[in-house]
Amino acid sequence: MTPLAEAIARGQVALTEYAAKQFLSGYGIPVPREVVAPDADGAAAAAARMGFPVVLKASGATLQHKTEVGGIALNVRSVEEVRQEGRRLLGLPGCDGLLVAEMVRVDREFVCGLTRDPQFGPCVMFGLGGILTEALADAVFRVTPVTRFDALEMLQEIRAANLLGAFRGQAPANPDTLAGILVALGEIGLRHPEIREIDLNPVKIRPDGAPVAVDALIALAPSRA
Repeated sequence: MTPLAEAIARGQVALTEYAAKQFLSGYGIPVPREVVAPDADGAAAAAARMGFPVVLKASGATLQHKTEVGGIALNVRSVEEVRQEGRRLLGLPGCDGLLVAEMVRVDREFVCGLTRDPQFGPCVMFGLGGILTEALADAVFRVTPVTRFDALEMLQEIRAANLLGAFRGQAPANPDTLAGILVALGEIGLRHPEIREIDLNPVKIRPDGAPVAVDALIALAPSRA
């Protein structure tokens, strides 16, 4: 059974972040290296294998906005720190595991998403991401299906499009990969009416220009049963 089918069968309102990324990677959307551990010791062992620093996140089907509840520990640098933060995160309501991910440190963050408009149906979104998403509201939309030409156009339509070029000695963002993410989101929207919303924020641009979706939310439509 797929992560999406499992979440629906359990009556969840959203996929866990790990399950969401598993599902998205099946559509070619790049995600960071990460594993889920059941406890602090397992997370510490996973982090040691992955290499420090790491990001540690509370994992659970009801933890859709982890930042608001202190459910994320960034730049964790040692086994003992993983154990300490892991025990703290496991004490949060709804936390049933620990997500250990590589620490992706970059300067440029964008947002990609899928929404369902009551009139137009599934729509794909691209814009400036991270903490600036709501503050600057720099985003553009397309009704699905989204072609690669549509997606490449979207990249150039935001006000901050210059950030996609060479930046502070870093390579330009790979437009083909970014466009591929937007096309994939449109395809998901058409294939899966059970998905209400997808939010990839942030999609970070590595120094070599490769985009990676370091956070992912897939919200499900209410059951009609």
